[in-house]
Amino acid sequence: MTLSATFEQMRPEPLFPLFAPVTSLKGVGPRIAKFIERLAGPHVIDVLWHLPNGMIDRRHSPSIANAPDGAIITIVVTVDQHHPPRNKRQPYKVTCSDGTGSLSLVFFHARPDYLLRILPEGEKRAISGRVEHFGGEAQMPHPDHIESVEKLESLKTIEPVYPLTAGLAPKVLRKAIDSAIETVPTLNDWLDPAYREKNGWSNWRDALLSAHRPSSPTDLTPLSPARMRLAYDELLANQLALALVRHNMRRLSGRPQAGNGKIRNMVRQNLPFSLTASQETSLTEIEADMASGDRMLRLLQGDVGSGKTVVALLSMLVAVEDGAQAALMAPTEILARQHFASIETLLQGTGVRLAILTGREKGKARQAIIDGLHEGEIDIAIGTHALFQEGVAFRDLGMAVVDEQHRFGVHQRITLAAKGKAPDVLVMTATPIPRTLVLTAYGDLDVSRLTEKPAGRQPIDTRALPLDRIAEVIGGIKRAAQDGARIYWVCPLVEESETLDVAAVEDRHRQLAEIFGDRVGLVHGRMKGPEKDAAMEAFATGKTVVLVATTVIEVGVDVPEATIMVIEHAERFGLAQLHQLRGRVGRGAERSSCLLLYASPLGETAKSRISIMRETDDGFRIAEEDLRLRGAGELLGTRQSGIPEFRMADLAHHQDLLATARDDAALVLSRDPDLQTARGKTLRLLLYLFERDAAIRFLRSG
Repeated sequence: MTLSATFEQMRPEPLFPLFAPVTSLKGVGPRIAKFIERLAGPHVIDVLWHLPNGMIDRRHSPSIANAPDGAIITIVVTVDQHHPPRNKRQPYKVTCSDGTGSLSLVFFHARPDYLLRILPEGEKRAISGRVEHFGGEAQMPHPDHIESVEKLESLKTIEPVYPLTAGLAPKVLRKAIDSAIETVPTLNDWLDPAYREKNGWSNWRDALLSAHRPSSPTDLTPLSPARMRLAYDELLANQLALALVRHNMRRLSGRPQAGNGKIRNMVRQNLPFSLTASQETSLTEIEADMASGDRMLRLLQGDVGSGKTVVALLSMLVAVEDGAQAALMAPTEILARQHFASIETLLQGTGVRLAILTGREKGKARQAIIDGLHEGEIDIAIGTHALFQEGVAFRDLGMAVVDEQHRFGVHQRITLAAKGKAPDVLVMTATPIPRTLVLTAYGDLDVSRLTEKPAGRQPIDTRALPLDRIAEVIGGIKRAAQDGARIYWVCPLVEESETLDVAAVEDRHRQLAEIFGDRVGLVHGRMKGPEKDAAMEAFATGKTVVLVATTVIEVGVDVPEATIMVIEHAERFGLAQLHQLRGRVGRGAERSSCLLLYASPLGETAKSRISIMRETDDGFRIAEEDLRLRGAGELLGTRQSGIPEFRMADLAHHQDLLATARDDAALVLSRDPDLQTARGKTLRLLLYLFERDAAIRFLRSG
C-alpha cells in the first residue's frame, strides 16, 4: 500500500469533509473542477487555503447625480428603455433613472432575451457596479449584480476578490469558496492557550472564516490577526513535522566512523590547491559527527565554486576507510557524470573502487554495478535517483551524500537513509539559502557553511544591456571567440511551458550557427542523456566555442575555459538562478564576464535584481535579497524545489512566527515525543490538516 493511501485511511474523521474532492462543492462539475484544481488544488481544504487578495466595498449608495466617476455603487433604479444596437459592433444599452439623473447600463455581446427578462421596462431593480462618465453621460458597463429591490441591503456588502485563472469566472469561484466555508468543522485548538491569548488570536475556524471575509484593506495583509494565526498554524505544522523526522532519524543510533586518514591524505596530496578555512572547518564538523555514536544529518551550504565536492569526497572516504560504502546522489545526469569525472581524477592511485549508476546504464552493465554494490565490491557509487530505487541494495552503506538538496524534499532523505544501517547523511546545496528557509526546509539538519572561494578565483565583471543591443553583443562574442574565449549563451525562461523554452533556445542556436557554423553547441532539457553529454563534451574540449543552453547548465557544470556568460531576458530569472548561471564562468585563471540582456522597460523588481547582481557576488547576500524581492514560494527558481510551498505563511513577514514555531515544536517533542497528551492529539490533527505525511508515518502507533 502506498504512503498516501495509508495516510488517507488514517486521517481523522472530522477532517473528511475538508479532504473531499472539489467536485463536492456547489456549482463545481468536472469542467470547473479542472480550473479550480489548477488554481488551488484537488481538495476542499485547498479551496479554503486560497485566500482573497482584494475586496470590493459595495456599501456606497449615492444618487446617480452624485455618483463619483470610477466608484463602485449599489443603488435602486427604474428601468426606462432598452436600446438594442444597430450593428453587432455596438453595445446593447438599457437606460435607467432614480429621479436625480439617468444611467445607461452597457452590455457587449449581449443576449437581448436575457436582458429583457432580468431588466423589464418600467420596473425597479437593485444594481451594483462601477460608474463611468462619457460625454456627460453616466454609464455602468456590465453591472456586477442585478437583483430585485428586496435584495438591496444584502448587496451592500464587502465582497472578497480572489486570484483567478483563465477560464474561471469570479462568481463561480466565490460560490465554490462559500460552499467550502460551510464544511469547515470546529476543531479542538492545538495552540498553547497563553500564546494564543497573548496574540489576541481567535480559534482556527474563526480565523479562517475571518480571512475570507475582510472588512477593511488591513484584513488582507499578512500581519492581520487572522492571517497571522493561520500562518503560525502552517509554520508549526512544518516545524513539528521536521522535528519529528529529526527525532525519529536520531532514534536509529548511528555507528562511530573515524577512518585512519590514509586515503584522505593521499587525496589531499593529489589536490592542486590547499583547502580554504571554511572547508577545513566543515570537514572538522562532519568528521566529529561521523565519529560520534549519533547519526549525522548535516546540510553543507556552499556558494558557487566554494569547493563542496572535495568536502563531500573527503567525508565519504571516512566511511570507506572504515570498510563501509558511500554514495553521492545528484539531481541530473549531467551533474552526476561531472562528479564522477572529477572524483575519479582525485582518487587516482588510491585503490578506491568507484562506479556510476544513472538511468542510462542498462542491461548487463547496470546489473554488474548493482551486483558490485550488493557484494561490496564498489566503495563509492555516484548517480541520480537510480541509486535509491528498489532493487539497488548496498552491502553496507555508511555514508550518503545528496547534492543540490533543494531539488529533493524530506521524503527523499528518508528513502535514502533507509538504504543502509543508519548511514550518516550529508546534504549539499550550491544555492545559498536564507536562514529562514534553512529552518523551514532543513530544520531536521545541522548546518555547515562554505563562505570562501578557493584561491585564484577571479571576480566576474557583470554588466547589463538592453536587448536591442544584441547585435553588438553578438559582434563582441565573435571577437572574443577569435581570441580563444568560450561562451555560454543562456536563453530565456518562458514560464508557460518547457516546449517554448526549447523553441527559444533552438531559434537562438540557428541564428548563431549562421555566424559560428558548427562551432556552436546546443543543450536543453528535452535532449536525451547521450546527446547532452556529447554537447557538453564538445564545449569542454573546445570543439565548440559557444554553447547555447536553457537553465539545464545552471548547476554544477564545470568548464574552466569558459569566460563569458550571456543571459538573455535576464529579467525573467530569479536572483539565485542568475547567480548560479553566472557561477558557470570565472572557474579558471582568466578574467570572466557576465552580460545580462534585458527587455525594456524594466519593472522595479527586475531593476533591483540586476543592480544587486552588479553589486555583489556573495551568494548568501543574494539569497537574502531574493527572499525579500520574491518571497519564498518561487525563491529557488525550480518547480521541483524541496523548499515547502507555504499557502498561509509569508516568510518575508512571518520570520518571528517561524522562530517561535520552531521552539514550540522542540518543547512539545521534548515532553511528548509520540504526541499522546491532550495537546499532542490536537497537534496530530494539525499535521493531517497540512498534509505533513512524512512526519505522520512516525506516529502510526496510536
